[in-house]
Amino acid sequence: MAVRKENVAALQRAEMRIVRWMCGVKLKDRLPSKVLRERLGVDDIALVLQQNRLRCYGHVLRKDDDDWVKKCMEYEVEGLRPRGIRIGWNKFRQMTWREVVREYCQARKLNKEDAMDHCKWGKLIKDV
Repeated sequence: MAVRKENVAALQRAEMRIVRWMCGVKLKDRLPSKVLRERLGVDDIALVLQQNRLRCYGHVLRKDDDDWVKKCMEYEVEGLRPRGIRIGWNKFRQMTWREVVREYCQARKLNKEDAMDHCKWGKLIKDV
């Protein structure tokens, strides 16, 4: 299931409410989120979602070429796609899971060859 940006923002707000509650800090104390997360040793929920997507992507890439899961990932659906993000003047489209993962990989300078080594891939996606 796709997670929209507004859903991630709602998750982050809920996470920070819980983190503040666990630390015994009120919003009016104005302590940075980063400091509170470091106290508890937890990562930002958006980062965790990104790492989980990349971990799943690496898992699928390591599967056999004739595996149905890998075939589904590489399958191109024909036809129009529903509205989503803005890609140009008055043009919208939704990003696919594969496009989101591609952006993550480009931002972290990861490639498919890295994913073939399970240990290396795990270390690369954990590094921030």
